[in-house]
Amino acid sequence: MGAHEEYGRRRFDVADAVPLLLDPQGVVTGWTGEARRLLAYPAAEAVGRKLADLLTAEDAQRVPDLVERCRRDGGWTGLLTARHRDGQPVRVAARITPAEEAHGASRWLVLLSELADAPGWDMSRTVLERMVAHAPVGIAIVDTDLRFVWSNSALEQFGGGPPSRRLGLRFADVQPGLDAQAVEAQMRHVLETGEAVVGYEHVGRVVSAPLRETAHMLSFTRLEDDRGRPMGVYYTVVDITERHRARQRLALLDRANETIGRSLDLTRTAQELADVAVPGLADLVTVDLLETVLRGAEVTPGPLADTDPVALRRTGHRSSEEGVPQALVGIGEVATYPAGSPPVGCLTTGRTWHAERLDPRERVWGTDGPGARRSTFSELGLHSVMIVPVRARGITLGITTFFRRHGREPFDEEDLRLAEDLVSRAAVCVDNARRYTRERDAALVLQRSLLPHRLPEQDAVEVAACYRPADELTGLGGDWYDLIPLSGARVALVVGEVPGHGIDAAAAMGQLRTAVRTLAAQDLPPEEVLAHLDDLVARSAREGGAEPGAAGSAGTQSVGSGCVYVVYDPVDGGCAMAAAGHPVPAVVLPDGSVTFVELPQGPPLGVGGPPFEAVELSLVEGSTLALHTDGLLARAETWAVDAGRERLRGALEGAGPLEAHCRNVVDALVPARPYDDVALLMARTKRLGTEQVAAWDLEPDPALVADARHRATRQLARWGLEELAFTTELVVSELVTNAIRHAPGPIRLRLIRERALVCEVFDSGATAPHLRHPRTTDEGGRGLLLVSQLTQRWGTRFVQDGKIIWAEQSLTELPELPVAALLE
Repeated sequence: MGAHEEYGRRRFDVADAVPLLLDPQGVVTGWTGEARRLLAYPAAEAVGRKLADLLTAEDAQRVPDLVERCRRDGGWTGLLTARHRDGQPVRVAARITPAEEAHGASRWLVLLSELADAPGWDMSRTVLERMVAHAPVGIAIVDTDLRFVWSNSALEQFGGGPPSRRLGLRFADVQPGLDAQAVEAQMRHVLETGEAVVGYEHVGRVVSAPLRETAHMLSFTRLEDDRGRPMGVYYTVVDITERHRARQRLALLDRANETIGRSLDLTRTAQELADVAVPGLADLVTVDLLETVLRGAEVTPGPLADTDPVALRRTGHRSSEEGVPQALVGIGEVATYPAGSPPVGCLTTGRTWHAERLDPRERVWGTDGPGARRSTFSELGLHSVMIVPVRARGITLGITTFFRRHGREPFDEEDLRLAEDLVSRAAVCVDNARRYTRERDAALVLQRSLLPHRLPEQDAVEVAACYRPADELTGLGGDWYDLIPLSGARVALVVGEVPGHGIDAAAAMGQLRTAVRTLAAQDLPPEEVLAHLDDLVARSAREGGAEPGAAGSAGTQSVGSGCVYVVYDPVDGGCAMAAAGHPVPAVVLPDGSVTFVELPQGPPLGVGGPPFEAVELSLVEGSTLALHTDGLLARAETWAVDAGRERLRGALEGAGPLEAHCRNVVDALVPARPYDDVALLMARTKRLGTEQVAAWDLEPDPALVADARHRATRQLARWGLEELAFTTELVVSELVTNAIRHAPGPIRLRLIRERALVCEVFDSGATAPHLRHPRTTDEGGRGLLLVSQLTQRWGTRFVQDGKIIWAEQSLTELPELPVAALLE
C-alpha cells in the first residue's frame, strides 16, 4: 500500500464525500449535485465520460491499474487529482467500492472528499489521548475559569501531583512556589484574544525542587467549540533549567569581563569580584589578600609556606542579606586563619577546596584576629562553601571564599568551575593592580603636588583635562595644565611643557606653573605674561650657571619650555592668546567642525628671540578650545605636524560629554606607552546671559555719582541682591568718584552677577591707583581702603583705551567689619 493510499484511507470521511457511479468499464453513469459543485461539470457533460477524462493526465494513466485492483481487492482507497471544468486541479481523497443491483448487474460507487482545507489525518479520540498522555512534554488543559480539567502524566515531573489531584484546582494551588499570577495572565490573554503564546519562559522554584531555581518554557493555545467559542486553554511545559543555568553562567562571565579590573585599584578590583559573584553564584563572598600584595611588594613565587597563623587583609565582601556583614571581619580588617583550616590549605597548596555540606557547629574561619566577631556557620545560616586561591603568574595573592545559605542547593562541580574561572580572571587584574600600586606610589605624592588636584569652579567654561606621562614607572613628566580665574568673570587657560622627564622636569614644571599663576594675578595680557615668564626662565638659567639643556637645577631644565596662554571673557566671547614654542590650540565649533588658530609662534622660553605676539578672536557659545602639548601629535613613525593635526582633527570632531570626549581623544591618539608626555585641556565656552550683566556710560560729572549709585541699587533689586546694596553703593561711589577726579574722558560702570558680584569702572587714565592708609587727621584717601575691606578682592587691569578698576563681593559671605570701624 502506497503512502498516498494509506493517507487517503485514514483521511476519508464518508459524511463529507461526493458520490458518483461508474459502470464496469469505468464510464460515469450517475452524477449528483455535490459532484457538480465539486468539479463544475453539469450531468449532461459528465455522464457517459470515462473517469480518466475527469482526472489529470498523470492520474488518468493509473485508471486501468485501479480498475484491476478494484476487481481483485473489491475496492480501493487513496488520493487522486481531479480536473475541474476550468482546468484547475482538485486534490481529493477517493474511495471506490462495488455497488450490486437486484438484477445482478454490478457498478462501482466512487466517493470523493476534497482535501483543500484538510489539516491532515483525522485521528480518533483514542489515538489523540494516547499520544498526549504518553508525551514526554508536560501537557494540561484548563477551563475558562483556569481550573485543571485534564493533564498528562509527564506534568508530574514539574511537581503538583498526579493528574487526578489537579482536577478542579488552579495553577497557584498546585505550584505555590511559582509566580502563578504571571502564568495565569498569559492564559487570560490567550482566552480573550485567541492569540497563541509560544516560548514563554518562567523562572522560579517548584514544589518538587524547593532549593533549586528552575526554568520552564510554556506555550498556550485556546481551545474552541464548533461555534468558535472558547472552551479553555491547552498548554505545554518543557524544562529548560540546564539551558537557563548555562545562560546565567555565560552572562556572569560576561559581566565579570566588563566589571572586574576597570581600575588599577587593588581594593576596588577585589570588591568588583565579590560584587559580580553575588547573588548569581553565591550568597556571601569574601576576598582576602596578603598584606604584601596590598603594599605592592613582590610575593615569593609558588604556594605559601604553612605558617601559624596566616593573617590576610579583608579587601572584598558582598552579602545578599543585610546584617550578616556585622558578624564577620570588616573591610580593611585582618582575618587570621588558624593552621590546618581550609583557607590555609588553599594558600599552601594553591588548590581549590570545596565542601557541599559544612558542619553547622564549626566556627567561621578567619575570626581569630583582634576585634573579629566570632560566629558559627549555623548562626550565619551558611551550609555550602568553595575556597579558590587567587593566583596569577605562579604567585598566590590571597583567597576568595564563596558561601551559600540554607534555602539554596549546595555548590556542585559546575559551580566550582565557574568560581575558578571568575577568580582566575580577577587574579590577573589584582596582580596588575599590585604592580601598578608598587610603581605608582613612588611618585604619587610629588605628582599630586605639581598638578592641580581639581580645577577651580567657575561659569566661564566647562573644562576637562587629561594627563598621561611617558614615564609609566614614576608617572612624572614635564607637561602641565591649569585654569586660573581672573577678574570680570574671565578665566586663563594654560598648557605648557618642560623638556625631559623625571624629577628635574617635574620640579621645573612646578616652578613655571607657580610663576604663571603669579603673573596671571596681575591681569596682564597673554603676550606680557609670556614675556615675563621668558625673562624668569632666562634669569634662572643664568643664575644656575649651567649650559641650557644640561642636567642640573630646575631653572636650567626650564630653558626651551613651551607654553600657550589663553584668556577667555564670557561676557562677550572674546578670546586672546599667545604661544611660546608650543602647538597652537584647536577650536571645535558647535557643529563639530575643527579649525586651528592662526597664532604667531613665539620662541621657546629662555632661548631669546623676537617678542611674543597675541591674537584676539570671538568664540560663539558652545565652542571648545583644545589646548595640548606636542606629545598628543607625536608618533614614532612620523613627526610631521600636518599629519598630527589631521589625526587630532579627526579625534576632535563630534560632540558629547566633555570629560568622556577628552579621554577619548587621548585614547585615540596616544598609544598605551606614549613616546612623550601628553597633556590635553578642553574648555567648552559659555556666555553670561544679558540678565547677568548691566552697564552704563557716565559723564565725568561729580553730580552724577548719586545717579550711578541709584542705578546700581535698582539693578541689585532686580537680581534679588538687596543685602549687598549698601556695600555696593559705597564701592560704586568710591570707584566712580576716583575715575572722575583722576582720569579724563568717558567713564563706564558695569555690574556682573556670576559666582560673585563684580563691580567694574572703566576710565581712560593710564595711572594705577594705590591703596593708602590715611592718618586720623587726613580728610581723604580712605576710598580704596574701604573697597579693599568691604570686598573679597579688588584690582586694576589695563585695556587698550585705559584701565578698569574692579572689586568682587561674595554672594554668600557678607563683610563682618562694620563701616564705622573703617572710618575711624
